[in-house]
Amino acid sequence: MYLGNQPALSYTSFAKQDFTTSATTSYTLDNPVANENEIALFINFVRQEPTTAYTASGTSLTLTSATSASDDMYCVFLGKAVQTVNPPNGSVGTSQLGSTLDFSSKTITLADNMKNTPAFYGEKASNSTISRGVITKITGLTTNEIDSNSAFDGTTFTVPSGEDGKYFVAAQVSYSYADIGNDGERSQIYLYKNGSSVKNHQLYFSSTGDQSLVSIYISGFLTLVATDTVELYAKAIDANNSGSATIAGDNTSIGGYKLIGV
Repeated sequence: MYLGNQPALSYTSFAKQDFTTSATTSYTLDNPVANENEIALFINFVRQEPTTAYTASGTSLTLTSATSASDDMYCVFLGKAVQTVNPPNGSVGTSQLGSTLDFSSKTITLADNMKNTPAFYGEKASNSTISRGVITKITGLTTNEIDSNSAFDGTTFTVPSGEDGKYFVAAQVSYSYADIGNDGERSQIYLYKNGSSVKNHQLYFSSTGDQSLVSIYISGFLTLVATDTVELYAKAIDANNSGSATIAGDNTSIGGYKLIGV
């Protein structure tokens, strides 16, 4: 039972006091006690019998026989527990945690191996023109850029040292055509790794139109190691591969991140 507010839960370890000995029977305790049974006294590493070898009250410790300056003496407070706010290192496991944890008012700092980084992303800043029939690298992906590890220059993502692993990469290219015709017109998108295509996708057209905006999307998982590069390429094709196509800045982008736990 207790009166007043309920005591806060805390973690307990027992306090130890070392004495500087001399030819005396009287010593002062760091913490007050009710009687000698609340401490365990050791002289030259031998535990002494309470009442017979010593008595204690408050902060006064009285020995039956005097010590000498060469004696080693210490006590452990059995009735005086020193309470700390934090649990001892390594003492908290899953069994001490609740089934749900509310971190709404806390700041959680994750270790590097718990983050989906490196992460990168960029949208095309403005329209550009590519020749039909030519696989062309998409550059200028600098709008709304994300670059967690300073590894993306708006065109090429280069895997940083120590960041080998599996990455999810996604990209989209928007084409603006002034003269789509029913002549084998199609749009293609490529993900390049180290200068070679590793994933591609294409979209065919079966109708004609003017100023048509077409978006094509690609995504996948890539196994990457340090210094590997990832880039976005596009190609516009028709029957005679003449003229050009416009890569629209709107909705042309590339991004990706490293997976954790894989």
